Amino acid sequence: MGTLRITDGVTLDEDELEERFVRASGPGGQNVNKVSTAVELRFDVRRSPSLPPPVRVRLERLAGRRLTDEGILVIRAERFRTQERNRDDARERLVELVRKAAVVPKRRIPTKPTRASKKRRLENKTKRSRVKHLRSGRPDSD
Repeated sequence: MGTLRITDGVTLDEDELEERFVRASGPGGQNVNKVSTAVELRFDVRRSPSLPPPVRVRLERLAGRRLTDEGILVIRAERFRTQERNRDDARERLVELVRKAAVVPKRRIPTKPTRASKKRRLENKTKRSRVKHLRSGRPDSD
């Protein structure tokens, strides 16, 4: 068939995608019970030769409950009334998900709080303490 281009380094072969057309749920009149317009797109994340290992790991994490126990990503598209538009929608959503997984997250570098921020924090705690003390109804001990 063809390939789906994700990023410069990642492309998916369309042979790796499996599509099933099923009946859509929800309103649709007489058409909804006769025509299978919804698309169920399946992509085997764990066995895909197209995905580099770090992208595979991030994709599995991002997929969440859309990933089966066997490592198959299932995307169901039923937004539109035609098979073709739902098919395109499912593919776009797959591409977007893999694109997100292809981005390497920046490592957070822990920083120390500044002296001024420590001072502000302690001043706020003192003020808060004073307010609570005044609310207690006991006479001031100062």
